[in-house]
Amino acid sequence: MTKSKKSTRRRSQAGVTLIEMLVVVTIIGLFVALVGPALFKRVDEAKMTQAQAQIDGFMTALGTYKLDTGGFPTTEQGLAALRVKPADVLQWNGPYLPKDVPKDPWAHDYVYHFPGEHQVDEPEIMSLGADGQPGGEGINADIVSWKNK
Repeated sequence: MTKSKKSTRRRSQAGVTLIEMLVVVTIIGLFVALVGPALFKRVDEAKMTQAQAQIDGFMTALGTYKLDTGGFPTTEQGLAALRVKPADVLQWNGPYLPKDVPKDPWAHDYVYHFPGEHQVDEPEIMSLGADGQPGGEGINADIVSWKNK
């Protein structure tokens, strides 16, 4: 083979490789465009489920707290009373949570009230959703303890 035929063949092979790469990149882009939104929706659903599970765990710990102390922590004492003994509480046998009170899946603090507005005799715990604001729909919707019964 002559030198000119070799260089012609190399250039044509390089062009085919570039075209193949462009086709692969296009296919990957289409895949991401089609599958990406569905995947992100699943992530949002998982965060909502995680918030609900954490609220359920808090409610269980609060039940144990009440059995030991005779009542629930006040709004001022908050969920921190499940980890650290409040000064004016007798019969505290905690900690009632294995770790510090976590933030919700969107890195916001949980909202705790006792007595509650919707249930006077039980505490209310709420995650304000992705936007961190009361109300909302979808991933911005509040996740609350009193609607889970």
